[in-house]
Amino acid sequence: MTLLSLDSIEAAYGAAQALFGVDLSVEEGEVLALMGRNGMGKSTTIRVICRLMKHSAGAVQFNGQDMARVPSHLAARAGLGLVPEGRRVFARLTVRENLIAAARPGPWDLRKVTCLFPRLAERSGQLAGHLSGGEQQMLAIGRALMTNPRLMLLDEATEGLAPVVRQEIWIALDAVRRDSGLSLLVVDKSLAELGRVADRAVILERGRSVWSGPMADVSGDIANTYLGV
Repeated sequence: MTLLSLDSIEAAYGAAQALFGVDLSVEEGEVLALMGRNGMGKSTTIRVICRLMKHSAGAVQFNGQDMARVPSHLAARAGLGLVPEGRRVFARLTVRENLIAAARPGPWDLRKVTCLFPRLAERSGQLAGHLSGGEQQMLAIGRALMTNPRLMLLDEATEGLAPVVRQEIWIALDAVRRDSGLSLLVVDKSLAELGRVADRAVILERGRSVWSGPMADVSGDIANTYLGV
């Protein structure tokens, strides 16, 4: 079953058009990698999906619902869970308060999230603003899971983190997709790590979808042409 579909999406920041035709879909239980060089429209696409930004043309459907007039808070209630770029935890709330502030009924609760990220249990009473960058990212992922989404979107979830912390987060994401069957849309630059968790990939270039296919096929000429690696 198709959970999310974008068809010929266009979007702009004022007079500056950012998306010129984005097409993608995410199936129930699938992990999709959204890839491309910096500035190609990946974060803008995430914003359109989560209704943090309106699209000017095309169609967004989530779980069979046309999302064109859905505000961001109702998009979240519909089952879209966002792990934003730059973490954006509630710095003056404790770890526990960050988690329960977003909680909605479902299988993901405090016990399950802190089992996934034991460091969050250890720092439960600590202010989020005092956590390390890696711990804040774990908290941002845990907070999104506590909303019990149908689809979780991760925008550069491991950017700027130490390699050992990056590895922890990728292991956790692999466990989430393996054990819960949650659908994921992941923006990241690491081909090797995406290759371990993603089923398919969509590549953007200058605000357009230019390639889609199995994640295993993102190598060689495709990677050199569109990703510069």
